[in-house]
Amino acid sequence: GGDTVFLLLPCLPIVRFSYVFFSYQYVCKGVLSRNLISDSSIYLLFYRKSDTQDGYEDIQWNRSSESHPPWLRFHLGITRWELYPHQDPNMELLVQHLATHRIVSAVQKSGGTQLKLVMSFPNYGQALFKPKKQERDEESNYNLYYFSDFERHNAEIAAFHLDRILGYRRIPPVVGRLVNVIKEIKDVTTDRKLARTFFTSPVGNVCFYGQCSYYCSTEHAVCGHPRDLEASLAVMLPDLSLATRRSWRSPWRRSYSRSKLASWETDPDYCETIKKTPPYDKGTRLVDFMDMVILDFLMSNMDRHHYETFEKFGNDTFLLHLDNGRGFGRHSKDEPSILAPLTQCCRIRHSTWLRLRLLSLPQYHISDVMRASLSQDPLHKVAPLLSEPHLTALSRRLKTVLETVSHCQEQRRNDGSGQNVIYDDLAHLKWSTKE
Repeated sequence: GGDTVFLLLPCLPIVRFSYVFFSYQYVCKGVLSRNLISDSSIYLLFYRKSDTQDGYEDIQWNRSSESHPPWLRFHLGITRWELYPHQDPNMELLVQHLATHRIVSAVQKSGGTQLKLVMSFPNYGQALFKPKKQERDEESNYNLYYFSDFERHNAEIAAFHLDRILGYRRIPPVVGRLVNVIKEIKDVTTDRKLARTFFTSPVGNVCFYGQCSYYCSTEHAVCGHPRDLEASLAVMLPDLSLATRRSWRSPWRRSYSRSKLASWETDPDYCETIKKTPPYDKGTRLVDFMDMVILDFLMSNMDRHHYETFEKFGNDTFLLHLDNGRGFGRHSKDEPSILAPLTQCCRIRHSTWLRLRLLSLPQYHISDVMRASLSQDPLHKVAPLLSEPHLTALSRRLKTVLETVSHCQEQRRNDGSGQNVIYDDLAHLKWSTKE
């Protein structure tokens, strides 16, 4: 491992601070990548039928990527290994469109437990809207169970940045935006159920609450100040009719019960069973899952009951890290049970291990990189998206992850099992460098 560290670190000082998102697999992945939707004509056929709707632009796309709007370039750039490439030239324009493009439609998204809207833009792009529910420095109520917690807009934004810092690129781009609840929601919605829930508060703020399983009532309404409302906007993934996704139940799913424990909480050999169960018995699925576990522990997200993959790529593909709104709820307390899969399985990919060690160094400290990255979001002008205690918690939790892996390595040496803790996903990179 030491030779690889020396190989990679000299590259870092010559890049800008905000680009410490180097992907250790990128050299070889770029050669082998295939687009999720390889023919843009499929999109033309899909959207042509609605190109005369009021408020929408005439479709001028062709096979040339230069004619495509940023959201379409994002869709066509999805590969087997990641949602978007390192230093994606399309990213800046895509984020800018999410933050500033005119909203022509806003309707409630079906499913889920809390209020979410689907916002549409004139170029047929869409984004998932999650409103501000609580203040930045407000911690989750300790008396609430994890499944009753609020979904936070700043958590969605921060999760995207953290996912990118970790080198995963498995969360769709998310940006913060101030939305005018009258002009950009009430006046453009065709959702009658949503429209009926608007009201003006006693102090003159415009509020609404929609319809959902939790927190959709006048007591839990979201309100503008008086009309501007903070929200996160995440670019939507390709329509399911164009790119089907498979939902997988997490093996370490919590019981979602106030009294019962899940199997992994009582069975000391639980991971041995999982490692013999498809798709965790071969390929990279187990270490892919550990990547997600580390992300969740760093942001204290206890609500990872399922994850998704694109069906086109079978089992040999990355995991989508969706629905992160319940992260970053508490900074004063860490939740060690989130790390249970790593503790029980003692398995981590080499590139992730190197990245975590890199982010523990003073010159690339995770809290500093995160602070710098989040400062680029439009809502940073209103207030920092994560309070300093949350950034401090990131550093503390990173140290815990590193200590957990070190303990696993020591445990493996002592028991003489011969099992490797580090999964070597860098062999091809070393080989290509020697060439």
